[in-house]
Amino acid sequence: MNFDDFLKLTSKVKNITLPAESSHFKMVPPFRRALLNKQKEAIKKAKRAGVLALFYPDINKQTKFVLILRKTYKGVHSAQVAFPGGKLEKQDISLEAAAVRETFEEVGVPINTIEITQKLSQVYIPPSNFYVQPFLGITKHTPIFIKQDDEVDAIIEVGLQHLLDDNVLITKKVSTSYSAEIEVPAFKLNGHVVWGATAMMLSEIKDLLKPSM
Repeated sequence: MNFDDFLKLTSKVKNITLPAESSHFKMVPPFRRALLNKQKEAIKKAKRAGVLALFYPDINKQTKFVLILRKTYKGVHSAQVAFPGGKLEKQDISLEAAAVRETFEEVGVPINTIEITQKLSQVYIPPSNFYVQPFLGITKHTPIFIKQDDEVDAIIEVGLQHLLDDNVLITKKVSTSYSAEIEVPAFKLNGHVVWGATAMMLSEIKDLLKPSM
């Protein structure tokens, strides 16, 4: 999609009711509802984080968004594909500010070039006990990405049309914190398997944008 057309689309969907759980639950294992019911007390004490689905024009003026491949480390989100973003820090005045700051730190997009266009639906992540607030944003210039080497293994640039193609929906066996190996719905984007919370957010973005195109 041409980026000018995407800008018109973002204006069109600003006031549409978010699909929220109807989109999220397309991309989760069947027992997630029961798991959330068991974790009501933990959810009340969840930490907060903000992430950014940042869209931009490539050199051909086609619309792309950026994902990151996290480094391999001793943690529940090791080597996973995610949106840039992170936890709310003392210096952040809001979750939006946290998402924008972390995007600058992780992929090098200057803060003053980022415009937040919409707040998306929150996603709870049981393994790390985080409530994550995603935002949809744009930068109107083709970014020169700079990878934060100690946290980011790779920067992944995905075309919007690739996400909207139903052929990228797959199922994948993965190891999780609550099961050694389960089959989960996922997106196959640029050769990377995207599952879990990031897939839930992408599902909402897809369901928000596609009907208005």
